[in-house]
Amino acid sequence: MKGKVSFVSSGPGDPELLTLRAIRRLQACDVVLYDDLASGPVLDQSGPQTERIAVGKRAGRPSAKQESVNALLVEHARAGKHVVRLKSGDSGIFGRLEEEITALRRAGIGYEIVPGVPSAMAAAAVAGLPLTRRLTARRLQFVTGADVTGGLPADQNWAALADPHATTVVFMGQRTFPTMVASLIAHGLPADTPAVLAEAVGHPHQRLLRMTVAQLAAMLAEEGPSPHPALILYGPLAEGD
Repeated sequence: MKGKVSFVSSGPGDPELLTLRAIRRLQACDVVLYDDLASGPVLDQSGPQTERIAVGKRAGRPSAKQESVNALLVEHARAGKHVVRLKSGDSGIFGRLEEEITALRRAGIGYEIVPGVPSAMAAAAVAGLPLTRRLTARRLQFVTGADVTGGLPADQNWAALADPHATTVVFMGQRTFPTMVASLIAHGLPADTPAVLAEAVGHPHQRLLRMTVAQLAAMLAEEGPSPHPALILYGPLAEGD
């Protein structure tokens, strides 16, 4: 008898931002496979019967291979267990959800997706910013700052990313942002465009830094990326009051 898999989105890391469905799935599951960014207080919501297995992937650190994560999901579900795959933010945004769904479909295993608070929305809320604004921010776009090699993706739509009337959120972009900003400015984005670095949102050591895109690029080029996960927001909404 096959079990099932619940892909549970943990939000930015604050357990108070979990949905009721997410909490119920965590409390009832037999096994939880969790990412590094979806551990801590969120993981504490799982029940006493739950087996916890770390499968996180972090740049520059020993990480679980995606094929191994897929195999674990299938193995435990085939054993008749209710498996929670716990992912940070919303699992559908840069979380490799599709690869894990594909493995389950091939194995004939049922699954559900429990949405969560995307980290971009949580970062904007902490910063006290809306992500859209009448007349000056007509579009919201999410982009990854790293491809499978860890470098800046070569096929970026620079015209879209340099649009001064768009709010842009860069995931996994601390290492590549200096290079990215050089291309953005070359494609017409003003160097004084406001930016926010939102670090460790939802955790006790969260930090927000406000400056221009040029200043943030220079800071990251000099200091290197923070050891904590961070998002970069830039555009007309990053000004604050």
